[in-house]
Amino acid sequence: MAKREVYESKTEALLMPLMEQHRFELVDVEFVREAGNWFLRAYIDKPGGITIDDCELISRALSDELDEKNFIEESYILEVSSPGLGRPLKKEKDFIRSQGESVEVKLFRPVDKQKEFTGILKAWDKDTVTLGFEEEAVLTIERDNIALIRLAFDF
Repeated sequence: MAKREVYESKTEALLMPLMEQHRFELVDVEFVREAGNWFLRAYIDKPGGITIDDCELISRALSDELDEKNFIEESYILEVSSPGLGRPLKKEKDFIRSQGESVEVKLFRPVDKQKEFTGILKAWDKDTVTLGFEEEAVLTIERDNIALIRLAFDF
């Protein structure tokens, strides 16, 4: 397991009791490098949405746990936030919640000369995602070709 995956997994384990205690949902944890800095990000949610106070509460508690356990070697910036409107679908529960919803899919390699599709999430399994379009057209995409899949939103 890569160092990044170890950090994310250990952080997720620290967060789960906090999520249960406050009845929040842990959407994702990521450890990424951007513009020369490392970021440890936790995305949380709850019915009705997450507030800034919720983020602060979890951030303070997680920061204390991370300081105590001290398993991350690199200097990093901790961020706790809502997954936002363009919430990515990563876990099984995300797909279940989003079935029948409009999703945006970005690909690594083009399919039918396109790298971006917006359609209705019809089905998925460990290897594929199937989108529905107008006039009952469907497209099944290999999961390892998907760079990003998230809820689509209109303004």
